[in-house]
Amino acid sequence: MNVKVKIIGCLFLFGSLTARAQVQKITDGWQFQEQDAAQWLPAKVPGEVHLDLLANKQIPDPFYRDNEKKLQWIERENWDYKVKFEVPSATLNKKNVELVFDGLDTYADVYLNGKRILQANNMFRQWKVDVKALLKASNQLFIRFKSAQNTVDSMAKADLPYVIPDNPRAYVRKAQFHFGWDWGPKLTTAGIWKEVRLEAYDVKPKEKAFVPPVKVELVQQPDKDGKSFYFKIQSKTIYVKGANYIPSDAFVSRMTKNDYRKVLSMAKDANMNMLRVWGGGIYESDDFYDLCDSLGIYVWQDFMFAGAMVPGDKAFFDNVREEVKYQVKRLRHHKSIVLWCGNNEVDEAFNRWGWQKSFRISPADSAKLWNDYTRLFRDSIPKWVKEVDGSRPYISTSPKYGWGVKNSFTEGDSHYWGVWWGGEDFEVFENKTGRFVSEYGMQAMPNYQSLLKITEPQDRYLFSDVLQNHQRAGNGYDKLAVYLKSYMVDSAQLKKLSLEDYTYLTQCVQYYGFKNMILIHRSKAPYNMGTLLWQLNDCWPVESWSITDYYNRAPKAAWYAVKEAYRDDIRIKRDTVKPKDLNLSDPKITYEVKGNTIKLKASAFAKYVFVDIEGYNGKLSDNYFDLEANKEKTITLSGTAATNNIKIKSLWDVTHKY
Repeated sequence: MNVKVKIIGCLFLFGSLTARAQVQKITDGWQFQEQDAAQWLPAKVPGEVHLDLLANKQIPDPFYRDNEKKLQWIERENWDYKVKFEVPSATLNKKNVELVFDGLDTYADVYLNGKRILQANNMFRQWKVDVKALLKASNQLFIRFKSAQNTVDSMAKADLPYVIPDNPRAYVRKAQFHFGWDWGPKLTTAGIWKEVRLEAYDVKPKEKAFVPPVKVELVQQPDKDGKSFYFKIQSKTIYVKGANYIPSDAFVSRMTKNDYRKVLSMAKDANMNMLRVWGGGIYESDDFYDLCDSLGIYVWQDFMFAGAMVPGDKAFFDNVREEVKYQVKRLRHHKSIVLWCGNNEVDEAFNRWGWQKSFRISPADSAKLWNDYTRLFRDSIPKWVKEVDGSRPYISTSPKYGWGVKNSFTEGDSHYWGVWWGGEDFEVFENKTGRFVSEYGMQAMPNYQSLLKITEPQDRYLFSDVLQNHQRAGNGYDKLAVYLKSYMVDSAQLKKLSLEDYTYLTQCVQYYGFKNMILIHRSKAPYNMGTLLWQLNDCWPVESWSITDYYNRAPKAAWYAVKEAYRDDIRIKRDTVKPKDLNLSDPKITYEVKGNTIKLKASAFAKYVFVDIEGYNGKLSDNYFDLEANKEKTITLSGTAATNNIKIKSLWDVTHKY
């Protein structure tokens, strides 16, 4: 298919580069196939192979039931993409013409008019190729994507007996969550995930001087308790209230600006002032950072390394250097970004997770792994960052110390997972709140409406195979049971719960947990100067720590708790009695609907009143709230909804059944 394109004369912008250039996007007319299958199908660019297969009805929805398991073959194949495009003489006559790929995922051989022009090996780099000599009026572009999983498996095997823990994914510069995580599917993608274009010009663009858009100081000074950890932004000391952000879709190219606006509005409306872009995902799209700039949400930006050591060869370091310089230049003009962080939990993992024993790593290999780690994160990346952005602070890893280390409470940032992974009560933070808690959390089920979308009726019982496929945390249901029994119901009741009631109770315990953990953290200020809960969002429908649902970014119960706990105008009170110990009776809740308001009243105190409107995915002004006896409460709907099918339940309505 020949594609005629419109040439746009535009101001070419990259970070701080400006020049007049002709830009020709190569977006339409793409086709794809499994390697050499001779069955070309329409493809969307930007996009990913799973989405192209789905659009062409070659595969079922990967998120439905346990379809993900049936689609693992995709990651083991190579995939071909091609397009024919025409170039007008005005472009051909320019002195310089470059073919630009903003994102290729990941191992890609690129051919223009039959000649190989590029071998890409990094999802996070922009690739530019001088194609002046090869370009004609009519052209064909062909890209072969090699299986990332096969490639890293081969690299790991070739290095044996030397092992880079904890997974062959360590070898590839690709979103690490693509290889599976404890909240995400294993859908190891391939494809042209960002824009492809020609840039034609006579004079090479000149780089303008970089002017820092924000003044940031990360204050880490010795004090009587250890060492401080807080941000001064524009000379103002900030108490940070926020969350960790993961990719909002397992297929990252699917996100639109409106999708990002939905997610980030949920953060803003929950009174957050910072998001940590977690290191196992992607450097986010320009839309994400533009919205953070406009919404006043600060960004803690991890580099894309998480939970794995690194190769130490020159080729790998050179690849990372180009990635770091490109991404920092791309992002440095955003006033929202206030910190560069080398990695997520790699330091902690090497020193605390027992890899030396579990992978049988020799002392010599262990020393090499640690040396390569320090060379990259403590020596090289900070140097590369400083060369292009000397205005922002850099830390080598998060957290500074693991959650079992005493120093984690007195200096640096902390990921405290004694709650959840350690089975400790939420109140443990009374004695174990660090200077800046950058990860902590509590799981809950997704909204029940989401469960209905991804299951069949025969799947809707506790711990069914399909539900197990959407619970990725190790012993996740057992850990949930610990908290349900401690805070909500006894063991006998727990075993009898319907899936719908179980879902409600897990969301209640997540509500209780986040509310009280945040309030404890905030009560420790100025010793503690930040709390970033894990996590804001999900990338697919799953049982997770997220406070919002994958579908429509609808709030889970805990979102309402966080919204109240992060308020600055009032400070709500902590719970002093566990919900299971409350003496509840039938509240006999009544309600009246008027326009976009619902007025509720109870004859007795009601705990965790859940207003469930069928088909409604928006936010209510409040939900999962307490309702005092004989006192009216009015809540409002954002947007419109059919209110003829409303269900009201409270904690008593669920627990008294069993």
